[in-house]
Amino acid sequence: MTIHWYPGHMHKAQKDMIELLPQVDLLIEILDARIPYSSENPAIARLRGDTPCIKVLSKSDLADPEVTALWQARFEEQRNVKTFPTRSDQPAGIKALLGLCRAMFPARDPGKKQIHAMVVGIPNVGKSTLINILAGRTIAKTGNEPAVTKSQQRIDLGNDITLFDTPGILWPKVESTASSYRLAVTGAIRDTAMEYDDVAHFAAEFLLRHYPALLMERFKLDALPRDEEAFLQAAALKRGAISPGGKFNRHKISELLVKEFRSGILGRISLETPVMIAQEQIGLDQAAARQAADKAARKQRFKEGSLSPDKKERKEQRTDKQATKVPKPASRR
Repeated sequence: MTIHWYPGHMHKAQKDMIELLPQVDLLIEILDARIPYSSENPAIARLRGDTPCIKVLSKSDLADPEVTALWQARFEEQRNVKTFPTRSDQPAGIKALLGLCRAMFPARDPGKKQIHAMVVGIPNVGKSTLINILAGRTIAKTGNEPAVTKSQQRIDLGNDITLFDTPGILWPKVESTASSYRLAVTGAIRDTAMEYDDVAHFAAEFLLRHYPALLMERFKLDALPRDEEAFLQAAALKRGAISPGGKFNRHKISELLVKEFRSGILGRISLETPVMIAQEQIGLDQAAARQAADKAARKQRFKEGSLSPDKKERKEQRTDKQATKVPKPASRR
């Protein structure tokens, strides 16, 4: 599955963000702890430069804690980057983020106490919830679907920190097919832009390989199904997702699986690890190299002219004849 989703307000938001960056001391990038890589907008990394950054791993109570620790270690290897996991079931803990913001500037000039921080992140990752908690009042609109925030906001927290809120920005095209599915499973794109059946197959395959015990416990299965199709059928029987005629209702069980994953009912699950992403990146690099080689070959063929062997031979014969043709003598007057 490839996602092509770039509404007009996202294009404008990215332009506004670029214009605002020179005024920003700190970036607060909200990532989904279940998919830290797939929820990290590559455009933000390019635009950030050396600007200090706190990567907030939201919904960490829904993610595998061991995997989250691996991601924290990887991110903090980067220059001027700190991580801050937050839990959706303990919102008060988000307040501690303000202390980390100040700690990012230990030698700051006393005459420049104000810290201007920009909050960025993809849709439906928890930006608005975080802002409302830090501000102590409802400022940003929240919702269970992506793309709720549509315009930029400036919020003075009254404690030497000013926040710039930006709309959730997806990039024009998600190159990794696996990342596209992960974004869909976690709800980063609208459900109307995806097929539940397709996304549930991806989720079921991943969970059978990496979290089989959680699936068996939640759906009360006696044996581990051989593949994702067998799992969906067995789960449908357990949950009564049966259509008239006794056939299992694929859409109903697919929607149920995806929603239970998003809510955390299935358990604490991470959909990607640093090692997994490193392996996928090798495949992406190889595919990009093949595409570049194919493009260069097409360009060369176009330059030479895409002629079949017989046409090419006839063209060469015409060229030879023209080269050996005796010119007509000049006419005399």
